[in-house]
Amino acid sequence: MTIVSTGVVENFVPSIAVLSLPYLFHSKKHREAVIFGDVGDKMLSDGEDLWLKGMCFYEAGSRSFYLRDKKVMTPEDLAGLKIRVMRSYWSIKTMNALGASATPIAFGELYTALQQGVVDGAENNIPTFYQARHFEACKYYVIDDHSAPSNMVLISTHTYKGLSEQEQEWLKKAVQDSVSYQRELWKKAVDDTLAKLIEEGIEIVHPDKKAFQKQVEPLYVQLREEKDPLYPIVEKIRNVKFEQD
Repeated sequence: MTIVSTGVVENFVPSIAVLSLPYLFHSKKHREAVIFGDVGDKMLSDGEDLWLKGMCFYEAGSRSFYLRDKKVMTPEDLAGLKIRVMRSYWSIKTMNALGASATPIAFGELYTALQQGVVDGAENNIPTFYQARHFEACKYYVIDDHSAPSNMVLISTHTYKGLSEQEQEWLKKAVQDSVSYQRELWKKAVDDTLAKLIEEGIEIVHPDKKAFQKQVEPLYVQLREEKDPLYPIVEKIRNVKFEQD
């Protein structure tokens, strides 16, 4: 078993890539209604032919920018900046659509790349920015929430099928019980970490997200016009009913 970002899983299970699309969800409540509903259940099962059985989604927050020495308030501010992204097709497409130069770099090499100016910034959630100590090389954290890939708990289908029915039920129950607890821990981690970043002198920036959302609209037009298999999933997600925040 393992926990891995959906941004990595999408390289093996194409439908999962929908979670890397920018500004896909209207709100946090909308995202929860998707991943804990029928759409999410389908995505968890989509990797079984590859012996990757999805057990659940864990909270991984939203991804936002952090910059070495430039405050970003609009997409125009990203022009010419090299921004590190995961090796994810849609992460790269999103970053380029926003006007930056997407630069895939292994996460373990990112601290040095930021220090040496190989990249001008990166994007990730708040706890990861702090825990990796990337704040030592950056001055700004820009909360634009451009994407919200989750983490997935995966188990080898071979291993799962090797369990008795009783053991499978125990495992499913344990996993489901862990979901709400993990979300509580995540919220506390975000709140605590944000306070620590402010103490460290990081400037927390809240840009108007509407300009960023408009900038990536052509990606969805492309999906529709090219009849990309992801587009029907996008439509299903957009039609999921949810409680307003």
